[in-house]
Amino acid sequence: MGDRFERGLKALLALDAAGAARVQEVLADIAPDLGQWVIEFGYGDVFTRPGLDPRSRQAATIAALTALGYAAPQLDFHVAGGLSAGLTPREIVEIIYVATVFAGFPAGLNALTVAREVFARRGLTVDQGPAHGPDTMSRRARGLAALEATSRGAGRVVLDSLADIAPDLGAFILDFAYGDVISRTILTPRDKEIAMIAAATARGTQRPQLKVHVKAALSVGLTREEIVEVIMQMAVYCGFPAAINAILAAREAFGEVAAAGE
Repeated sequence: MGDRFERGLKALLALDAAGAARVQEVLADIAPDLGQWVIEFGYGDVFTRPGLDPRSRQAATIAALTALGYAAPQLDFHVAGGLSAGLTPREIVEIIYVATVFAGFPAGLNALTVAREVFARRGLTVDQGPAHGPDTMSRRARGLAALEATSRGAGRVVLDSLADIAPDLGAFILDFAYGDVISRTILTPRDKEIAMIAAATARGTQRPQLKVHVKAALSVGLTREEIVEVIMQMAVYCGFPAAINAILAAREAFGEVAAAGE
C-alpha cells in the first residue's frame, strides 16, 4: 500500500491493534478509500510527525473529541489509545474535565460515559485522591493564582471585561473554570494547555480564548512548533477550516508575544 500506509498502520497498531482492524473492516463495503485515508493521512502523515510525542497527541485528541461531542466511537478508540500511549485513567478523566470547561457539561458527561466503558473493559479504576493538595486558599484565590501563573494580569481583565453586563460570569470563570478545574494538579500545566488548545480549536468559535491559551502554552514551556503540531493534528478530527482558523489565531498570538518581548 506504500510507505505512508505502512507507517500509519504501524502507529495505529501500537495504539490499539483490534481498533486498527476495525477501521478498515467497517468501511470495506461502502468507502474503503476513507479507511485508507484514515491510516495514510491521519496516522501516516500527521500522527507520526516528530514534533509531538504520542502521549501528547492522544491527550489533544481526547480533548478535541470530547469538545466535539458527537464522536463517541472515535473517543472510545482514543481513550484506549491514550492508555496505550502512557496516559493514566485519572489523567484521561482530568483531560475530559478541562475540555468540559470549553464544551459544556453535556459533552463532558458523555465523554465520561465513554471513558468508563473503556476502563471497565480493561479492568481499570480511577484513582480518587485529592486534586488540589492541602490547599487552604479560597476558590477565587486559587483561580486567580492559576490564571496568573499562565496569563499575567488576565484575572482582572476577565472581571473588568464583563463588569458592565455579566459580572457573575466573570466570577464563574475565575471560581469554577480556574479555581475548581484548571488549578487541579493531576495534569501538568503543559498537558492542560495542550488539552485547552485542542478543545478550543475543535469548537471552532473560540478565537479569543484560543489566543489566550496559545500564549499560556508558551509561558508553561511548550514551543511554537509543539503548539502548531497540536493545531495541525486537529485537521484530522475537526477539519481543515477549524485548523486553519486556529493556526491564524496562533500566528497572531505568537506575534503579540514577540512584540511584547515576552
